Amino acid sequence: MVGLGELSVESGRLGACDPFAYLYEPVVLPVPAGRYPVLVTVADVSEAQDGSHLREAYLSVVFSNAESTAIEAAPNEAGIPEDGQYWGVGVDAGTVGFVDADAVERCMPGDGSDWYSDVFDTGGAEGWFAQMDNDSPYPAGTANITLPLATAGENVVLSHSGWGDGVFPLLRTVAADGTVTAIHIDLLVVGAPEPETHQPDQDVPAPSAESTPKGWLGRLFGSSR
Repeated sequence: MVGLGELSVESGRLGACDPFAYLYEPVVLPVPAGRYPVLVTVADVSEAQDGSHLREAYLSVVFSNAESTAIEAAPNEAGIPEDGQYWGVGVDAGTVGFVDADAVERCMPGDGSDWYSDVFDTGGAEGWFAQMDNDSPYPAGTANITLPLATAGENVVLSHSGWGDGVFPLLRTVAADGTVTAIHIDLLVVGAPEPETHQPDQDVPAPSAESTPKGWLGRLFGSSR
């Protein structure tokens, strides 16, 4: 796991999205307000397991260092999804990210601004594409970026999305006392997805429970399941 710094979520509304395609309408999850570490878990998918082929497997916001004892679907503001289903994060630009959902409207340029040319691909080092390509201060393919109009450190944390585009489930790990220890975007690098189904009012497909590699994620975050 690679640390990507902290994410400010002072509103208590954690947004999960492809920042280059859906920053204006993230999936929103209720969380305790605060600043939290963000980690990307990188998996070795090479046949020889020699580190020659690495892919991002999870992007995670960590709320507690308590031992996780369960892994389950993460609820969004609409509630918990149906049994065996997950809320999904749609990806069309090969990138996933976490952001304070309330900060997007406040801290991104407003009407008349073209986010692509004014923010994402400016031609300079400050552009989000350029920051993701840079291998410092975080590995290439990741970034922790202050939003353009931030006044209190509002930011977005980004990572390439494993194999690329698709729809990826939102999970949470939970301690024995019910404390949520982390929220994860599962990039479906570990384990294979089953046929897709649709969640009501999300209009995005999500894999079934059996397709999610709970054992692997559990080992990473201390789950006994």
